[in-house]
Amino acid sequence: MVRWTAILAAFFVATFWAGLAQANCRLALVLALDVSSSVDANEYDLQRLGLAAALNAPDVRHAILQGGNGHVALAVYEWSGFNQQKLHLDWSLLRNHADIDQAVAILAKMSRSHDNFPTSVGQALGYGALVLKRAPDCRRQVIDVSGDGVNNHGYGPLAAYRNFPFDGVVVNGLVLLGESPNVADFYRNRILRGSGAFLIIANGFEEFKTAMTRKLFREINELAVGHLKHPNRTQGG
Repeated sequence: MVRWTAILAAFFVATFWAGLAQANCRLALVLALDVSSSVDANEYDLQRLGLAAALNAPDVRHAILQGGNGHVALAVYEWSGFNQQKLHLDWSLLRNHADIDQAVAILAKMSRSHDNFPTSVGQALGYGALVLKRAPDCRRQVIDVSGDGVNNHGYGPLAAYRNFPFDGVVVNGLVLLGESPNVADFYRNRILRGSGAFLIIANGFEEFKTAMTRKLFREINELAVGHLKHPNRTQGG
């Protein structure tokens, strides 16, 4: 009887602290990485290793662990065509350096899920909204979409915003300049969503690590310097 009482007590204590950790979450952040056919193998490695290095940057670590009241929860997926989305890091609470170390290791070892599909941004956003539905109960919800091209297959971002659960969700963008001349305008006018949404522009994948480091630092600290207001999208396709 004493043994079972001790087991039950330990269970309830663990449940209490797990619930408290979830309730004390300040940010649920989803990172969506472009792996469409326009991204070659070298660019993919720059993206994969750049993301891991950005999460591992001292300023980003400090922002995660000391930058606010509550934890940060992180999920990461790749996207390309209509049904080509791959979750590489499911929801992980970043409560200490060991949690960040584990996430960095997983991201550094990612294996590319697809390499010959088009750019379906609407589907990528819809997938991100469904990932957020499973997120811990955090005070802010943000999707961070990075890519080097405009939508060229399937429905677009505005249709995704009409048909998926985006209430209270902010969508930021990271544009990688290259062959697509209108990609920055596309992200700025079609993808950014919510109060405080912002866009970071990198001059090619060589700048991905630097751009992602700046972006994570800004998102995690909820910096609003020079931000734009993007209300819920209802028009267009």
